[in-house]
Amino acid sequence: MKNLQTLVSTLDTLLRTAEIADYPGAVNGLQIANSGRVSRIVAAVDACEAVIKEASREEGTLLIVHHGLFWNGSAPVTGPYYRKLKAAMEGDLALYSSHLPLDLHPKLGNNALLARALGLTSTKPAMELKGNAVGLIGTTPAVSRERFAKKLTDAVGGPVHLAPGGPATIRKVLVVTGGAGSEVARAADLGVDAFVTGEGPHWSYTAAEECGINLFYAGHYATETFGVKALASWLSGKTGLPWSFLDHPTGL
Repeated sequence: MKNLQTLVSTLDTLLRTAEIADYPGAVNGLQIANSGRVSRIVAAVDACEAVIKEASREEGTLLIVHHGLFWNGSAPVTGPYYRKLKAAMEGDLALYSSHLPLDLHPKLGNNALLARALGLTSTKPAMELKGNAVGLIGTTPAVSRERFAKKLTDAVGGPVHLAPGGPATIRKVLVVTGGAGSEVARAADLGVDAFVTGEGPHWSYTAAEECGINLFYAGHYATETFGVKALASWLSGKTGLPWSFLDHPTGL
């Protein structure tokens, strides 16, 4: 058993939680406390009801997620919101959420790990959001769009959709995980051949054609499994606590 506040302090320091601006609903850091003792770590992408109920089956669990409880702002404690809080408290579950701080972490972040899985080299931070460079630009040996799509499919373990607006051969790539497809024009301005993200609005497909860039939609959920897994594994290595990943894919 480990002390919850010690674990939270370790995570906050690692992720620079207090320093990194984010969307108001992110509420990065500890979102639900438990009795103060932790016996295991569970990672998941979303703090949805199914995940919280499953993680709460074992008392003393620290659940680490990328998308926390408060994305829609303040709300009455009724319906699903009530059920999630009730399950967590009855199961002595602690919940820790990290959104942009985890996205942009140089070693454990979603972008860094996806870029590494794609074999990108000479990576550097790119595309500012909320005052932080949240994406990464890197290079790859010349590869066709089709072969790059296969490599991305293997990396995320699921289907990839391509808007083939750019060159047939790819060398320079921007990675911004999650729902960054609306930033396609900004990506094109960076001079990359390909923009890899999770999802985007309908108009982003034709915008990619018009901007002359290859836009790869690899799944919002699928591109954001990397960070929570790496963070839970890292914390497990530091503490000796067992960890596991609770997979609840959205297909989006």
